[in-house]
Amino acid sequence: MSPTTPPTPPHPLRPQSALSAEIQAIHAAYADGRAAGAPEEHGTRRDFPPYRSSLLRHPTKDLRHTDPETIELWSPAFGHRDVHPLEADLTIQHNGEPLGERMVVTGRVLDGDGRPVRGQLVEIWQANSAGRYIHKRDQHPAPLDPNFTGVGRCITGADGSYRFTTIKPGPYPWKNHHNAWRPAHIHFSLFGTDFTQRMITQMYFPGDPLFALDPIYQSIVDQEARDRLVARYDHDVTTHEWATGYTWDIVLSGSGRTWMEPEGDDE
Repeated sequence: MSPTTPPTPPHPLRPQSALSAEIQAIHAAYADGRAAGAPEEHGTRRDFPPYRSSLLRHPTKDLRHTDPETIELWSPAFGHRDVHPLEADLTIQHNGEPLGERMVVTGRVLDGDGRPVRGQLVEIWQANSAGRYIHKRDQHPAPLDPNFTGVGRCITGADGSYRFTTIKPGPYPWKNHHNAWRPAHIHFSLFGTDFTQRMITQMYFPGDPLFALDPIYQSIVDQEARDRLVARYDHDVTTHEWATGYTWDIVLSGSGRTWMEPEGDDE
């Protein structure tokens, strides 16, 4: 550094190195606890200090009973005829071709015993290939794609299967800490037989270098539970000169269940 060059002022947000060290300490404490006989943790921790918003995204008061039938009188209704098969193809919703890597994501929705969960509404939403959402809160200076909205839905088949054609999303910055970037991911929403039975999760891609740096992904302290969020590249799903393919099953219950987000998470 030149003697005439002023020092860089400290950034108001914590650096990645501080969060990474905190994440490693939390994971080490969890590993020590498991070695001593502590129970396995399948889900995310509600209070995970490296993920700043985790302190605000769970209930802080006692739960109150509600009448589910009254709630559902004012909730949307859906059935097989309400969801068109073409809604599962996010690449044909506009007049032109979206930019980025075309891909197919497919898998099955299963219960804890491996049985298919059929007739369920599956919705997805995601950033475009540049890591930008079409949302007023997304001010990331990356280009919007006029031919890609980033939302789709389908109904699971008799074997519990779903299938989407889309564009691989890009990573994007978020304001949790200095130089914070989220790994590429797709949000999944699953509905049961009632509108109040909604579960939300995220699917990631194998080998992402941002995994170790992301406090949302790392807030799941058990490695096997984190691994269940990562799709598998599937060359049998990949189509010649058209699209790459990924397979990802969603397990709703049991010890091998897929992690689901607490109410209100939107990253």
